[in-house]
Amino acid sequence: MDTLLTAEIAANSPRYRRRSSTFIDGVHDLPNENSSPMAPAQLYSTMSGRLFHSGRIAIVLVGLPARGKTHVSVSLCRYLQWLGVKTRVFHLGDYRRATMGPGVDVPDDYFFINASAASVMIRQKILKKCREDIYAWLNHENGQVAIYDAVNPLVNGRRSLAKEFAKHDVQTLFLESYVTDDKILQENARSVKISSPDFVGMDPDEAAQLYLKRIDMKIPYFETMSEPDLNYVKMINAGERISYNNVSFGYLSHRIVFYLMNLHIKSRHTFFARAGTSSQQDSYKLDAHLSHEGADYAKKMADTLLAHREAVRDDLIADGGSDSPLKPLTVWTSTRKRTVETAEYLEARGFKVRQRSQMSQLNPGVCEKLSENAIRRLFPDEVSLHEKDPYHHRYPRAESYHDLAVRLEPIILELEREQNDLLIIAHESVLRVLYGYLMACDAMSIPTLKFPRNEIIEIIPASYQNEAKRTIIPGVAEKIIPGSPEDIRIPVPSSGFVSPLSGMGTPAMNSGLGTPAEPNQNIAMSGQTSPLSKDAAVEPEKLKSNLSVRKPENPLSRD
Repeated sequence: MDTLLTAEIAANSPRYRRRSSTFIDGVHDLPNENSSPMAPAQLYSTMSGRLFHSGRIAIVLVGLPARGKTHVSVSLCRYLQWLGVKTRVFHLGDYRRATMGPGVDVPDDYFFINASAASVMIRQKILKKCREDIYAWLNHENGQVAIYDAVNPLVNGRRSLAKEFAKHDVQTLFLESYVTDDKILQENARSVKISSPDFVGMDPDEAAQLYLKRIDMKIPYFETMSEPDLNYVKMINAGERISYNNVSFGYLSHRIVFYLMNLHIKSRHTFFARAGTSSQQDSYKLDAHLSHEGADYAKKMADTLLAHREAVRDDLIADGGSDSPLKPLTVWTSTRKRTVETAEYLEARGFKVRQRSQMSQLNPGVCEKLSENAIRRLFPDEVSLHEKDPYHHRYPRAESYHDLAVRLEPIILELEREQNDLLIIAHESVLRVLYGYLMACDAMSIPTLKFPRNEIIEIIPASYQNEAKRTIIPGVAEKIIPGSPEDIRIPVPSSGFVSPLSGMGTPAMNSGLGTPAEPNQNIAMSGQTSPLSKDAAVEPEKLKSNLSVRKPENPLSRD
């Protein structure tokens, strides 16, 4: 079973020093940015790490708990990093938990306007430390976008916050997640609190209702965004409708709004599967039909996936979850014959299949079908460049993984927009890049990801990070399991460093990073060294906090 690297190990490593009080995953902290690729696509890149045509931006989340704020902030950070924009999330709730200590909650009047002096003091200490980390990152670490995840319930507090950021020459963009749909609230509350010790043994629906009632009691005053003098975007009912007030949007703010128009917070699982083998020698130029082994694989893959989804639903019902029908499954393929034909069995079962021309495999150029020895003899300089940077380097007349990532950006936006469960059947190179986006992998690890043909990879969304689980497809012929022969067969050397996006957890949580996986279901989390990569990592360990408490400051926004 594959093992995982934790934030504690990365934080204590001499090369990966923790620079803020939150070390959650690669979305939240990026140690040693100067020597490691910050993001997979890196559509933009400057020496300073900042886009010269965009200033510094603070994205301030607004909304009550269970409205999907954390999911939105992490998803937005993942996308901006993918574009090459230096972005970090600062969750005020993490600072609160780290300040109060494990299992200790804030006083009952913590969120009240007329809170007691003790509550105000605690609130000010927490805000002080969080703000200091934000300013330190923007001013001294060339940060460009800081995402401040907190409730921020009051109009006056938001105006004061915008003025405070303006003093530091930081533009403020408020982002409110506003939910009126009771079904979305129940689903969010259930997913947030179903595993909480406070609700052990309770019916999930009752637990969700109790949690929402506690929110109303603890945060009695909340004013939705309507300030005409502030920049804000309001996402209504998980992306069902978006409204925004544009006072002084710049280029980057418009890109953010564009992304949010494609984002939703509804739960959706994404599955990755390889296409079957073709009847002729696999190559980029030939577009052959499936072989007999490929057709047999396609049926076994489909049967395994459908059985897995039913088993997950049965387990959920057994644990007291909803007995509602499975979410519809949509299938995406490239336009290559073998990917289309791999999906035919599912299409015959009534599942919707859509072809995407952008999902064609990486073009290997002149190196297609050449042996490793021939490539080294004919292109020694190219081999040397490739070994130094297998992600950005391209062979003659070929594509690099960076080129493929840029080509797949429209697919990424459609992936965010998709609300059904999704199966992506594609070449291994395409799966590497899409997995790299969803799991916040660094660029250097993407070319090393492995997708054996006898496994289905499942991406499970969560608030702080996505999880990846693998399910074995039984009975697949051994000879068709390995990686694609049309890949350029140059051994990718070890990068020599641990992924800068490794580790998971929160400063105040001393629990493990996840439950042990079944033998055929190895779990990874976004930002961690992937179980799909060559190099094995170590077992998850507990993460402890080193958050210090400082002097009080303005309590104008609330966690």
